[in-house]
Amino acid sequence: MKVVICEDNPQQQKMLYNRLRNYAMINHPSVEFVLVASHSAEVLSYLEDHKADCYFLDINLGDGRNGLELASEIRKYDPIASIIFVTDYSEALKLTFKYKVAALDFIIKRTEESFTDELIEAFVSSITRYEQLGQNKVTNFFQIKMGELIKNIPYENIYYFETSEDFHKIRLTEKNGVFEFYGKLKEIEEMHSSFFRCHKSMVINLQNVVEINKKEKYVELANGVRCPISIRALRNIQHKMNEHLVND
Repeated sequence: MKVVICEDNPQQQKMLYNRLRNYAMINHPSVEFVLVASHSAEVLSYLEDHKADCYFLDINLGDGRNGLELASEIRKYDPIASIIFVTDYSEALKLTFKYKVAALDFIIKRTEESFTDELIEAFVSSITRYEQLGQNKVTNFFQIKMGELIKNIPYENIYYFETSEDFHKIRLTEKNGVFEFYGKLKEIEEMHSSFFRCHKSMVINLQNVVEINKKEKYVELANGVRCPISIRALRNIQHKMNEHLVND
């Protein structure tokens, strides 16, 4: 899970980061803090090319844009990320409804002890929610587990799965990297209508097919990779492509 913190007060920012990081190091070491920002512009710049799974936002940023406005912008990029507001003013809670940002939690900076408890509780809720996203077919994420690391990958980002040289492992190639995990191609091809078994050792994502070459028996994907396709699969792929387009 990737986390972003946006807090313009240096002391508060350091405190937020240290408490969340220390908790994650012990209990959820796979959590990654990808950005600790002081200004909303830094977060918006990050969002141009990346996504995070959880955002801790101060409501009073003091840079011409409040945390609620920033959350509204985040929602344009990502409608399902967890957003947790941190503020000094309880009255600001009412504004979250006005901005319609569907916040996961709203934490008031009270005493140090109560604040820490609420902060960690909200953090745990965001981690639990992230883990559950990949188990919910409606959200269209493929979840992989590699030791303590849990990663949710949007279906549309997936190019293909193939058997790995390591026994019982599957290699997944997607837009942001390559990952290996324990699994079976037979189970994977049945998980989603866009997954198609083009070869005994490979399952491709029909969403990223750009060419089917029947003469040379390969399927080219959006990343330029040419995947071999069996004669039997050649007879079925066009039907599956048409079926996928209808259901998409």
